[in-house]
Amino acid sequence: MTQRKLQVFVSSTYTDLLEERQAAVQAILTAGHIPAGMELFASANESQMKIIEDWIDESDVFMLLLGGRYGSKEPKSGKSYIQLEYEYAVEQEKPIFVLMISDKALNKKIKKHGMDVIETDDPIKLKEFKGAFLQDSLIAFWDDEKDIANKILISLNDISAKYTGDILGWIKASSVPGFEKELELERLKKEK
Repeated sequence: MTQRKLQVFVSSTYTDLLEERQAAVQAILTAGHIPAGMELFASANESQMKIIEDWIDESDVFMLLLGGRYGSKEPKSGKSYIQLEYEYAVEQEKPIFVLMISDKALNKKIKKHGMDVIETDDPIKLKEFKGAFLQDSLIAFWDDEKDIANKILISLNDISAKYTGDILGWIKASSVPGFEKELELERLKKEK
């Protein structure tokens, strides 16, 4: 039987969660799935948001990794990019899971890194955003990078079981019946 790989869009603030994001990406890879995210793109304009939406559309699952920051804001809406990404994933009815920092872990990060790891500009927006998904999404709280990895493995297993027929995922092309014939037809077309 072919193992289906899920593409998981990883949404998070950036500088305050570098280590945690890397742990999440590694856990997704370890689980045999495909991580996707926008850390290579600076979220600065509408065209960037369109690129992000395209990546979310291409992904099977949306994961929000939330620390103590709300993140950079999109100028028109005044919402953070992580909130816009989350709302778009909800609109597209993507399976979603949220990994939220525990109070214990946040206090530890503050002691280690200072106030840069918490939202000081607009804490009300962060609180409102958290309230939006606390009722609707699969949420797990994390304490450290190992905890993130464990929660991702559990969440991906739960999502795979729950959405068995609803998520296409990715499979190796050679495992599709008739794939060799398709390759041969392509080769013959090129020869002609």
